[in-house]
Amino acid sequence: MTQIYTILFDLDGTLINTAPDLMAAHNHVMKKFGYTEKKLEDIKSLAGKGAWVMMQRSFKEKINDEKIKNEMTKEFINFYSKNIDRESKPLDGCINFLEWAKKKNISLAVCTNKQENLAIDLLKKLDMYKFFDFIAGSDTFTFNKPDPRHLTDVVEIIGGDLKKTIMVGDSEVDALSAHNANLPFVLVKDGYTEKNESEIKHDVLITNFINFNKVIEKFL
Repeated sequence: MTQIYTILFDLDGTLINTAPDLMAAHNHVMKKFGYTEKKLEDIKSLAGKGAWVMMQRSFKEKINDEKIKNEMTKEFINFYSKNIDRESKPLDGCINFLEWAKKKNISLAVCTNKQENLAIDLLKKLDMYKFFDFIAGSDTFTFNKPDPRHLTDVVEIIGGDLKKTIMVGDSEVDALSAHNANLPFVLVKDGYTEKNESEIKHDVLITNFINFNKVIEKFL
């Protein structure tokens, strides 16, 4: 059967609510290195650009010591990788939608600024890896979101058509990626961003994936 459409997804805050496990890892590192821990709701101002940026945003002062940076980042990745699926859960309707999409022969891929091995591990542990044709993390290519190639190269790799592709994400980084790639963008509300939906350019706004098939059918 010929592929009819491609959907690209961000991961954290889009497909999966990873906030509890991300913040647990963040606070583990903060406590160990003598910095202030954060509350779960602080995820909006911290997540989205990698482990080190997440931690640095917690500091009132910036750390310039490369050794400490590396130690903190390593500690974060080590703790997070061992506790990656403690409380992380797919968004409502997500699994049902992915099952529907695969039955329709719609290609699915993930474009995330999470490290590729962590993204794959999380998806496997939540039994979601089987739905995707390709997973592109922050270190898959020499570039990542908002560089449009993070999206367009994935579409090329899986044999898709950019004119039959849409991006789904929860932040301005995702929106900018889609805009730069000239793709329509679906914004997931209440994502890991400090901006509200009116500040993020989008074509469709959703709360979760319940009845999301009806949205996609309009693009087919």
